[in-house]
Amino acid sequence: MKPGYVKGLRWWMIGLVTATFVINYLDRSTLSVVITTLKSEFGITTAQYSYAVSAFQFSYMLMQPLAGTLMDIMGTKLGFAVFAACWSVACMLHALLTGWISMAFFRSLLGLSEAAAFPAAIKVVTDWFPDREKSVATGWFNSGTSIGAMIAPPVVAWCVLNYSWKFVFLGAGAAGLLWVVLWVIFYHDPKSHPCLSPAERSFIRSGQTHAPAERKRASRWTLLRSRYLWGLMAARFFGAPAWATFSFWIPIYLATVRDMSLKEIALFAWMPFLAADLGSIIGGYLCPIFMRHFGVSLITSRKLVVATGAVLMFGPSCIGLASDKYVAVALFCIGGFAHQVLSGALITLAADVFPRNEAATASGLTGSAAWLAQALFSLVIGALASRIGYDPLFVMLGFFDVLAAAILWKSIPSEIKGAETPRQAEEAPPCR
Repeated sequence: MKPGYVKGLRWWMIGLVTATFVINYLDRSTLSVVITTLKSEFGITTAQYSYAVSAFQFSYMLMQPLAGTLMDIMGTKLGFAVFAACWSVACMLHALLTGWISMAFFRSLLGLSEAAAFPAAIKVVTDWFPDREKSVATGWFNSGTSIGAMIAPPVVAWCVLNYSWKFVFLGAGAAGLLWVVLWVIFYHDPKSHPCLSPAERSFIRSGQTHAPAERKRASRWTLLRSRYLWGLMAARFFGAPAWATFSFWIPIYLATVRDMSLKEIALFAWMPFLAADLGSIIGGYLCPIFMRHFGVSLITSRKLVVATGAVLMFGPSCIGLASDKYVAVALFCIGGFAHQVLSGALITLAADVFPRNEAATASGLTGSAAWLAQALFSLVIGALASRIGYDPLFVMLGFFDVLAAAILWKSIPSEIKGAETPRQAEEAPPCR
């Protein structure tokens, strides 16, 4: 290794992406922790809180296809920096909220800007990793979502108790702006990164079996004619509500149903996200394990991981049977682990099926379907939780994920060789 080259640089790049997901999910998770304080200060109801959550989710849904296309056009470095700066400022603006309407407005701004996060991250994975390492890389950056959601309850509760809820939003936004500076300094495309060794560059390129980047990029409308894209969109639609429920509703559920104080929420509400963090990482390694030990194709390994997570999702479906609040937290932990196991595989499939210069657009379209489901289910929770309770809604989440796995197995073949999508697929090489 010559001076100036960094060994395993691709993992440093995914580490940088993981860091922004930690901050990103801290930004979006702060509200779920401070909402009990805001409800007292501004008289916000549970239904009004659901409107604000849905405003974020609908904005995210509407923007994600456009954000993916903009990432493909602007390039990863510039696009990621611009969007990250925007969502950091949007987070800081939350310090100005005075009620549920202003809350919904600022959440909309946050959703519009954060919509680029996953398409941008998938673009980094597509550019920087050979096929057999993509699920591992996705697992690591996806773990950032869990870490951000995990640290939010104790950090936010501490800030509220010692400073104010406004300080929470200002601090989280400032952390995002600091990340933008680091990104602009350290990130470069693998074709031109001065610290990437020729050997690692060759290793990355030789392990990528998708169509070459020089191919003309298909339009969104061309991609929308692909049944594979629609299969991924449907799978993500049914697989997404669980994570939104955990991210936005666990603290308020623990407070209103399990009678936990803010201090107790700080002590326990982070645990499901620690389990989710483990699920992101372990799920990423399951794909190469399935390929190595069972001889399955790359795409089949992804589908097996999704099926594994879907079965485990029946854990949180049983929360209504738990008489003890600590058992309820434990079942949430199973749910967090299960969802992130299947989520990483679902997200990575966009990079498996579509070429590099279309991966962000495809990821944006599938993500839009996921966020539509999250927004709709948040409205359902807001409308029904006070009437029928949370328990039937948690049962639905388990069945949704099983349906997502079934759709994926039916719609995406083990090998994609036809011309229906731009992907010229081959079976991935065995893992090292």
